[in-house]
Amino acid sequence: MVGNILITFALLASVFTIIMYYLTYKGYDNTLKLARVGYHATTLSILGASAYLMKAILNHQYEFKYIYDYSNSDLSTGMLMSTFWAGQQGSFLLWLLFTAVAGLALLEYTSKRGNLESRVMMVFTLAVTFLLIMISPGLKNPFTLIWADPTYVDLKNISQSFLSLPFINEFLFTDQSSNSSLILINEKLAGLLASNGISLNDFIHYGKGLNPLLNNFWMQIHPPILFIGFAMSTVPFSFAFAALISNEYRDWVNSSLPWLLGGMMVLGLAIMLGGYWAYVILGWGGYWGWDPVENSSLVPWIVGLAGIHTMLIQKRTQTKEHAGRFVKTNLILSILTYLLVLYSTFLTRSGVLGDASVHSFVTPGMMTYTLLIIFISTFTILGFGAIIYRWKYLEKTFSSEGNMLSRELALFVGSVLLMGAAAIIIAGTSTPIFGSAVEISFYNEMTLPIAILMGLLIGLSLLINWDKTDEKTLINSLKIPLLVTFVLSVLTAFLGGFTDIMAIIFLFSAYFAFVVNTIFAFKTMKKNISYIGGYIAHIGFAFFMLGVISSGWFTREMQIELIQGETKEALGYGFTFTGYSPIENGEKFAFNIIASKDGSDNNLAPVMYVSQFNNSLMRDPDIISLITKDLYISPVSYEDAKVVSNGDHEHQTTLIKGEPFEFHGSQITFTKFNFPKDAMNSMQSGADFFIGAVIEVIHNGKTYTVEPKMKSSAGEKTFEDVVVDETNLKIELKNLDASGKIDVVIYEKSDSDNKEIQVVKGASLWVDISIKPFISLIWVGTLTIVLGFFIAMVRRKKEAK
Repeated sequence: MVGNILITFALLASVFTIIMYYLTYKGYDNTLKLARVGYHATTLSILGASAYLMKAILNHQYEFKYIYDYSNSDLSTGMLMSTFWAGQQGSFLLWLLFTAVAGLALLEYTSKRGNLESRVMMVFTLAVTFLLIMISPGLKNPFTLIWADPTYVDLKNISQSFLSLPFINEFLFTDQSSNSSLILINEKLAGLLASNGISLNDFIHYGKGLNPLLNNFWMQIHPPILFIGFAMSTVPFSFAFAALISNEYRDWVNSSLPWLLGGMMVLGLAIMLGGYWAYVILGWGGYWGWDPVENSSLVPWIVGLAGIHTMLIQKRTQTKEHAGRFVKTNLILSILTYLLVLYSTFLTRSGVLGDASVHSFVTPGMMTYTLLIIFISTFTILGFGAIIYRWKYLEKTFSSEGNMLSRELALFVGSVLLMGAAAIIIAGTSTPIFGSAVEISFYNEMTLPIAILMGLLIGLSLLINWDKTDEKTLINSLKIPLLVTFVLSVLTAFLGGFTDIMAIIFLFSAYFAFVVNTIFAFKTMKKNISYIGGYIAHIGFAFFMLGVISSGWFTREMQIELIQGETKEALGYGFTFTGYSPIENGEKFAFNIIASKDGSDNNLAPVMYVSQFNNSLMRDPDIISLITKDLYISPVSYEDAKVVSNGDHEHQTTLIKGEPFEFHGSQITFTKFNFPKDAMNSMQSGADFFIGAVIEVIHNGKTYTVEPKMKSSAGEKTFEDVVVDETNLKIELKNLDASGKIDVVIYEKSDSDNKEIQVVKGASLWVDISIKPFISLIWVGTLTIVLGFFIAMVRRKKEAK
C-alpha cells in the first residue's frame, strides 16, 4: 500500500510539474517555483518508494509477489539487495530512480542558464512520467501483493506449522509434470489467514530465489551502471528538443556535450562489464555473442559516439553569428540515441525476444506491451516531429559544406561509419521480431571492414588540420606513423604466425590508431593535460582492437575427457583431474584440476551443480589469467567410476552451432534450429509446437543429417532421441539454448566381439579448455576508453559554464 501510494503521488506530481514548466515556457508568472517544487516532490516520492522496496526485500516480506519471485533468505546481503533489479518491475523502478536523480542535477544545471530550464525539464519530466506509468498500480509493479495475482507456491516454501489448518486442503494442488505439491495463494486464502490472525509473511517463510545465472557478484554492479547510462541518455534528447522549441541552435550543443560524454562513458562501461560477466560465468568462453539484447544496448552507444564526434565539429566551427556545422545531424543523433534506448527496452521487456535471447524478460502482458509502444511512439513523434516542423528553417540556415582534406570531414565520415555499424546491428537484431534470426557470422563479416576503416580514420583524422590541409603536409605527417605502424605490424604478424589477410589489415589499422594517438597524447600533455581525453579514449580503442585480434583469431580450444588420477596432454599443458569437493554447504561441487606446464602447476576448480531454482545443471568455469593469455576451463559433464561393456561409449556434451565435435572418429555438428513457420505464434498463444535441432554427422566418410526435436504439448516439454542410420550412434536431445547451443547425450554401441567383457572405467570429467592470447587487452582497452571519456567530460563541463 505504501509503495503504491508513493508511486501514485509521484505520477501526479510529475504531471503537475510538466504543466507548470509548460506554463512557465508560455510566460506565466509564479509557475517556475511550483514546477521545481513538483519535480522535487516527484523525486522524493520515487526515492521513498525505492527505499520502501529495498527495506521490504531485506526484511524478506514475501507478501509482495515480486519479492517472493526473486529473493530468498539464503542470499548474501549484497545479492539480496541486487534482487531489487532482478525482475522487470524492479528494473523499471531502478531506471526511474536514476532518471529522477539525474533530473535533480539537470534542474540545477539548467536553472543557471536563462529560460533553458522550462524547455529542458518539461520534456525530461515527461520521460519520468512514462517510467512511472510503467510501474503504476494496476500494472505489473513491484508492490503487487502475492494474493492479488493468484500464485501457486511450492509447499516447501510454506511454514509447516500452518498446514494443519482446516481450510488449507481446499487450496492444495499437485503438479503432475514435476510431482510437486503446491498451494494456491489468492484473495480467499489471504482473507482466511487474516481472519485467523496469520500474516502472509509468517505463512510464506521462503522465496523462490534468484536465477542462478544472476546469482553472481557482477549482478550487483552491471545493471545499476547500465541504467545510469540509460537515464543520462535522456538529457541530450531534452536539450535537442529544447533547441527545436526555441529555434536556437548555438548554445545547446555546449550544454549537451558533457552529458552525452558522461552517458556514453557509463553505458559503454556497463556494456563491457556485461561482457566480462558473460566471460567469467556463462562458460562458453566469450565476452560477446551478438545476443539481440546485448546488441540493443550497443546500438545507442554507437549512435551516441557518432553524436559526440559531430558535436565536436559544431563546437569547433561555431562563431558569434553562426551555430556551426552539422546542426541537423546533431539534433537527429541526440534524439535517436534516446529512442534506441527505448527500443532496447522494448526488445528486452516486450517478450518479442523470449526465445531468441538469454537476456530477455518473460512476456509482460498486453498492457505493458502497449505502453512500451506508446512510450516509444510518443518520443519519436516529439523528437522527429519537431525536426520535421523546423526542417525548412534548418535546411535553409545550416549547410555542411567543407574541404575534402579537413578534420571536420574526417570526423563526419567516422560518424557515418559508426551509423553504418549501428544500422547493420539493429537490422540483424530486429529479425527475431519477424520470426527469423541471422547467424553470428553476419555481424562479424559486416562489421569487420567498418572497424578497420575506423582504426585508420582515428589515426588519419589527427594528421589533418581543421578547415583545410595541404597534401604535402599530410604526406610528411604520415611518414613516421606509417613507418612505426608497418614495423610493429610486420613483427607481430611474423611472431604471431598471422596468415589471414583480414587479420593483418585489422592489425595494421589498430597499430596505426595506437601510434598516432600516442604521439599526439604526449605532445598535448606538455601543453594541457586536460585536452588528452580523446587521445586516451582512442588508444583504449586500439588496445581493444588488438585484444579482439589476438583472442578472436588465435584462441585454441578443444574438449577432452579427464579420467581421475590420469594426466592428459592438451594445448601444451598436462591436465590431471584429482576429484571433486562439495562447496557452499554441499549445494555445489568444485572439480579439482591441476594444469602443469614447464614444471609449474596451476590449480583450477570449475564448478557444477543442479540449481534448485530451475532444476537445471549449471556450470561455472574457472580461469587462470596470465600476462599474455588466459587458460579457460569450463566443465561439461561428470561420471562416477563404473563398470561398462568393453568398447561402448556414452558422453553428454553441449554442441555449439557451427562448431564440430569429435566423438570416437565421428564428427558431429549442430548446424541450425528448425523453426516451423507457425512456431512463434504458437509459443506466444500457448499452443502446441516443436523446434528441431538439425545435426550433421560425418561417420566413415559419409554424411548423415538427423533432427531430434523438442516438443511442447499442453505446456509440457519433451525431448526426442534419434538413431543415426548405418552407424552405432544415437543422439538424445536434452535442452535447447536460444543463443545457439544444444545439450545432447551421444551413445555409441561397440561392434567388438569382446563387448560382453566388463571393464572398470574411472571417474571421468569432460571439460572444454581454451587458451585465449592477450584477451586482457579487451579489459585494459575498456578501462582506458572510460578514462578518456572521463577526462573529456570534465573538460567539456568546464567549457559549458
